[in-house]
Amino acid sequence: MEKFKIFNHKAHHCVKVLILAAFISFTACGDWLDVVPDGIATMDMAFNSRTQAYKYLSTCYSHMPKNGNQGLDPGLLASDEMTCVYTLQENQIDYSAYYIGQGMQNATNPLLDYWGSMYQALRDCNIFLENIGRVPDISAWERDQWIAEVKVLKAYYLFFLVQMYGPVPIVRDNIPVSADVTTVKVEREPVDDCFQYIVELLDEAAAGENLKSKVMDITSELGRITKPIALALKAKVLVVAASPLFNGNNDQATLHNRDGTPLFNKNYEPVKWEKAVVACREAIEACHEADIALYEFPNTGVNRLTDTIATQMSLREAFTLRWNSEVIWANTQSIAGSGWYSLQQSSSTALNPAFVPTYGLTPNLNIPLKIAHLFYTDHGVPLEEDKARNINDLYKMRTAQLAEKLYVQLGSVTVDLHFDREPRFYAWVGFDRGIWYGQGRNDDKGELWYVACKRSEKDGSIGLAPITGYFAKKYVAWTNVTFSPTSYSITPYPWPLMRLSELYLLYVEAINEAEGPAGANSNEMFHYIDLVRERAGLKGVKESWDMYANSPKYNNKEGMRDIIRRERMIELAFEGIRFWDIRRWKTAPEMYRTPIEGWSMQEVETENFYITKLLYSMNFGIRDYFWPIRNSDLINNPNLIQNIGW
Repeated sequence: MEKFKIFNHKAHHCVKVLILAAFISFTACGDWLDVVPDGIATMDMAFNSRTQAYKYLSTCYSHMPKNGNQGLDPGLLASDEMTCVYTLQENQIDYSAYYIGQGMQNATNPLLDYWGSMYQALRDCNIFLENIGRVPDISAWERDQWIAEVKVLKAYYLFFLVQMYGPVPIVRDNIPVSADVTTVKVEREPVDDCFQYIVELLDEAAAGENLKSKVMDITSELGRITKPIALALKAKVLVVAASPLFNGNNDQATLHNRDGTPLFNKNYEPVKWEKAVVACREAIEACHEADIALYEFPNTGVNRLTDTIATQMSLREAFTLRWNSEVIWANTQSIAGSGWYSLQQSSSTALNPAFVPTYGLTPNLNIPLKIAHLFYTDHGVPLEEDKARNINDLYKMRTAQLAEKLYVQLGSVTVDLHFDREPRFYAWVGFDRGIWYGQGRNDDKGELWYVACKRSEKDGSIGLAPITGYFAKKYVAWTNVTFSPTSYSITPYPWPLMRLSELYLLYVEAINEAEGPAGANSNEMFHYIDLVRERAGLKGVKESWDMYANSPKYNNKEGMRDIIRRERMIELAFEGIRFWDIRRWKTAPEMYRTPIEGWSMQEVETENFYITKLLYSMNFGIRDYFWPIRNSDLINNPNLIQNIGW
């Protein structure tokens, strides 16, 4: 298998160990700003040459969160769009994210607590920025480029903290060795100040020609920060800052520092959306100049695929094809592919049922039934709005006909819900008897893979099925191949942090919130959402709602808001983004009211299998919008105040 090339981050370990031992301990909030003078000699060594400084640059990159990791990314199993099989095999998967989704978060020992690790990241970035000017053998242009990269990383780490904890202390510069105890005991800063500082860092990084518009050396620079990354991150930061969670949120009005400083602004500020519109437009222009474009599968040659499968391939590879044209930023610290309990393996076990008796493996990423409902019909509108669809027939049995053989196994029986859906449903969701192109069968004219998502088959065999009846097919590269019950070849890829389709939808959302669907930028708004829909094989918003929906709700801001949010939840499904979106929109309580359900997986007969089964319900209150700060940290630093509800 081809080895995946990533930005070198291994060489930093010896330097990092010395620096961490000498400078910093992050076991508690009271420690994360402590400085030990003995580290000064080590710092001189870390920046005495370009080679050593490059290692420290790698250290700054090494702190990137492990996106896509089932146990470490709250956007997956802590959300309401994914669940798992709980097996008590915690040596194989960390269930912390799942526990959060089950309402088990706490302030004594917070689950997925990134407070310490992100402040460690910020401190390392500050050390780099404070010392890079001392390196004797580095050119001015390269020094400026590295500084810009680290400023973007610093901005991202702070943004990550703000999304999790809300207002946080801002570490603009590291506290000197001589600082007294009072200086070390910092306070949380107003959330608007946090966003302002993040944007300042990104503006400084993107100014001039310090950052490249694209990676030039693919052998050593893949994953490095570019100007489109800096501008796209700025666009996202400003959209989040303008969203209801952070813009006029009265639910957080009582969150004050001990001196009475309010940490949230109660007043809604429309200008925040206007700033987001400008930032999104600037980022899109930078991406286009760098040849970043929505990915289209190159469907040419003698083995040309049918349009149906080619569209699905465009959608599948937009996420799993490493460094494809659509990826603005991919996290090289998070590679989807390694290990038996990797994200890809646990999302595709039905392709080789022998994994069950051989390894005792279970598919640990499962899509709830409500997410299967989320996707549009083939008319490009929601199931509940499609006037050509009988919503009462969704769970009735239906047999796949010849015209449907590229979606559902010919002649097999499944529910009406699985028929006549949009291409993204078939590209990204694995369901019982659903077609799964690739995996060694790459001719869509012949026999195709289909998945058996039942745990019990009529022949007595045990299927390796998800507990809901749905796999996250989106994660699985089509080039993966099962050679035998003990051999599964996986094509790894870095986790996409931002794709162009997300940037387009951020722009669309900002325009609608700033001026509605009839403002000066309305043509731009419909143009960019329709580009995303067109790649997904759908007609534009206006045409789809005019032809098939009961109401053309795109004519007003509220109706268009619903359309845009649903488009985001579909286009970015399973990428760990919904978890944060429904919080910033303050729609999480509404979303969580729909329980986590699946099919009756232990049933053999089809008509009994397709009976809904309640797995569990989820609750969401005001306190769940933000992580708790560890109680021991509050004791160590009395100037810190706890988030509401904890």
